[in-house]
Amino acid sequence: MVLEGVRLVQDALGRGMIPSFILVDTAAVDVDTLHSPLPQAQGSGVRASILEVSPEVIRHVSSTETPSGVVAVFPIAPPALPEVPRRVLILDEMRDPGNVGTILRSAAAAGVEVVLLSPGCADAYNPKTLRAGMGAHFRLPVLEASWTRIALYCKNLHVYLADMTGDVTYDAADWKTAWALIISSEAHGESEQAARLANQRVYIPMAAETESINAAAAASVLLFEAARQNRRQ
Repeated sequence: MVLEGVRLVQDALGRGMIPSFILVDTAAVDVDTLHSPLPQAQGSGVRASILEVSPEVIRHVSSTETPSGVVAVFPIAPPALPEVPRRVLILDEMRDPGNVGTILRSAAAAGVEVVLLSPGCADAYNPKTLRAGMGAHFRLPVLEASWTRIALYCKNLHVYLADMTGDVTYDAADWKTAWALIISSEAHGESEQAARLANQRVYIPMAAETESINAAAAASVLLFEAARQNRRQ
């Protein structure tokens, strides 16, 4: 997993993740800022993993047009999934990494326990996904899974499918019970597997003859309504 930028790297380090190595352009980044907030023992280990390099090296390995001056490589650990999940988000063939990352960020903020990515989704660790996620990968389990595994994991959940022609409005749905929510690709719509897995379709009423909103925006509306209902409970 490749992370760029002081904030994202610090976030990973603060969660106890151990880097394979960190490349730093010391003309752009103060090395001490990376490990100063950490316990002394961990900070010393982080300092030992830092390689000071030239701006040319950073530009060569960076995936951004304007590199921040720090690029870190971390091993990807298998996520620990809750044995008895109550709040699960399923992304159905979401192919835009920016959208996936934005949805992960909202999911973490709204208290989702785990995010499952179906076959056909953008890579959870694509650089664009990581940047848009803003550290969500360190706050909730994210797993790429087959539809067979997704169905098995969600067998005891009420599965909602977001659909602009749904059966129930998002605020009338009962989010206080254990649930899973499927968000599908805007461009391609729901997959056959998603349609079969869903128990009920949920929609957001639109004004001004608006047909739909962005998938990431819709996911945020639905997830925070679920969070609101659970706070009231």
